Amino acid sequence: MKKSLVLLCTALLFLFLSNTYAQNTMIDSSDASSNDLTLEGVWELVSYYNYGDNGITDTIMSSKSYRQIKMYTKTKVMWSRFVESDTNDWFGYGTYTNSDTSLTEALDYGSKTMNPVISERESFNFDLILEKDKFTQIEIDEDGNPLLAENYIRIE
Repeated sequence: MKKSLVLLCTALLFLFLSNTYAQNTMIDSSDASSNDLTLEGVWELVSYYNYGDNGITDTIMSSKSYRQIKMYTKTKVMWSRFVESDTNDWFGYGTYTNSDTSLTEALDYGSKTMNPVISERESFNFDLILEKDKFTQIEIDEDGNPLLAENYIRIE
């Protein structure tokens, strides 16, 4: 009788622990889908790379006199740039799409300085390196070589 009681308790404990493990696993897997990488949010430029034949040739760090912010919703993008020494305004607004490795922005309009650029280009295409709280967009030339990269961190 004592042996049967111990076996019954062991079986119930095993059943309880199995159920708890299954519930925790389901919670963990559902949390994983909510942690998918996304551009949605507000991002600040931290540095800018220029590329040449031998890789990065110049790095420009952001500062109080050179700032750029990008905001992404599910389908829209808007960015603004402040350059203290520049009397021109810089901003753009439009739509975007992205995959794991690419970003395309199709701007509808922008500042007076940006509108002529927008009218000449249907879209702005970039290679994309996206992590949880930072991303890099790399502009590629017609031969597949990197021209410049903008490096952002998430601020919201």
